[in-house]
Amino acid sequence: MSDVLAFARPASILLTGLTTDQALRTAAIKHLAAVIVVEGKEIGSDMVEAAREEGIPLYRTPLSKFESCSLLSLAGLRPYRDRVPSS
Repeated sequence: MSDVLAFARPASILLTGLTTDQALRTAAIKHLAAVIVVEGKEIGSDMVEAAREEGIPLYRTPLSKFESCSLLSLAGLRPYRDRVPSS
């Protein structure tokens, strides 16, 4: 979650294998658009409740993080990258 706090941009989507309310709390701090739990992991009631409290959509997929990212990319979603000016 420290990388999310350091690098995530508002309105991004968080794909994670973590199934605790901490993932949702971190997403709320960074104003993320949604959280997707990968690998079909079970989502506990604490995470569901945190999603409701924070108003953040919470999804679960049986796909791996790699497969999920690939499909999102094919659908046209592009990652945010800091642009380094060319010299």
